[in-house]
Order: sequence, then structure tokens, then C-alpha cells
Amino acid sequence: MLEAGEDPLYVARRLIRMASEDIGLAEPGALGVSVAAMQAVHFVGMPEGNLALAQAAVYLAVAPKSDALYAGYGAVQADVQRTIAEPVPLHLRNPVTGLMRQFGYGKDYQYAHSTPDRLTDMQCLPDNLKDRRYYLPTDEGFEKKLKERLRTIQEWKEKYASGRKE
Repeated sequence: MLEAGEDPLYVARRLIRMASEDIGLAEPGALGVSVAAMQAVHFVGMPEGNLALAQAAVYLAVAPKSDALYAGYGAVQADVQRTIAEPVPLHLRNPVTGLMRQFGYGKDYQYAHSTPDRLTDMQCLPDNLKDRRYYLPTDEGFEKKLKERLRTIQEWKEKYASGRKE
């Protein structure tokens, strides 16, 4: 594309999009490499910037691939449009006035950093979305670790909710 005269920043934009859409969290460094290539093109210009773009292209080509984040975000967008009028749960609302406090804003809010496990069982979505899962990681690359972490969090929540917390 570069040798055919394509705008280097167009190539950089496509690499950045690939890093987010086709690779996602399977290789979180892909986005940084792509953005760095774009910045290198801005900084050194062409033809020197072609190597930065080539480096990013090779990195993306061999990176593990996952569109789980892309698919999850699409599901979020659809639910936002479908449930746009759903209220934010009261415990997540900031009680900046006494009246808001009287109405229950912020009541029973759980601050994860104040808990021993740094986790809470607090519901953060409206009732009609409370069991929705948007990000479903694959076993590709770093997503495998994220999948395991989400499984650990779910097990913790099930244990906590059942009252068997030790």
C-alpha cells in the first residue's frame, strides 16, 4: 500500500483498527505498537516511517486474534439503545445533596478497594440487565488469563452470595 502511494496515516489508521477489532485483548500490546507506529510516522515522516508501519503490520499479523471485545461492545451498544431510559441503580448514584441521600443515593455502595479481596458482589447494571455478560474472552493469548480471572471473580461472587465466605 505504501509503495503504491497510499497515505501513511491511512495505513496507520487501518493498523490501529485491526489492533482493536481483530486482535483486541488477545494481545493488548497490539494497540500500543500500532499507535507508536502512527506517532513515528508523524515524528520522522516518510520514507523513514515506513519501517515503523511495517513493524506494526508484522506484529499484528503474528499476534493472537480475538474479536471478543468487538463483539461484546456491539452487544453493549445494542442494549444501550434498547434500554436507554433504564435508571442507574441508586447505590451507584453520587449523593451530592442531603435530599439525594434521603432518596437512597449511594446507600450500600461497596468500595472494592476497602475489601480484603478487592471484590464486591454489588450489582452495577439495571435489574433487567443484571445477568448480562458482554465480554466473553477466548483462549487466545492474554485473553486466556482474562478468562481465568473472570472465572475466579464469578466463583468468588457465588461463594460470597451463598454465605460460605471464609
